[in-house]
Amino acid sequence: MDKIRVDKWLWSVRIFKSRSMATSACKTGKIFLDVEGEKEKIKPSYLLRRGSIIHIKKNGFNLTFKVVDLLAKRVSASLAQPCYEDLTTPEELNKYKDWFVGKSRPEFREKGAGRPTKKERRELDEYKGNIYDFED
Repeated sequence: MDKIRVDKWLWSVRIFKSRSMATSACKTGKIFLDVEGEKEKIKPSYLLRRGSIIHIKKNGFNLTFKVVDLLAKRVSASLAQPCYEDLTTPEELNKYKDWFVGKSRPEFREKGAGRPTKKERRELDEYKGNIYDFED
């Protein structure tokens, strides 16, 4: 396999939770390809090759990845990790750490309240946010 759709690759290496999220990120202009130092917006159907460098805008962060290997199917995180190289600048990574880490106390739940329901879990996830949640 020499080429694969960019939305499929982003989903298969677990940068996005679903393929539709990856597709919408491409359609809204949050995925860029590095072409001779210039960033170019790409469509979800763009055929990605090994060695390509892509830039992703996600939740106010600018992430950069280099495509090392192509995957057609979604795999576990441990198998997906060697398929890309994270080229995100340390300043951008520290921006996340400075903003998020240590801002709140550990989670607390009243005794006897049990596990959170599905609705409560969604509300907690929405409140806390996630660097790998690319909906922004």
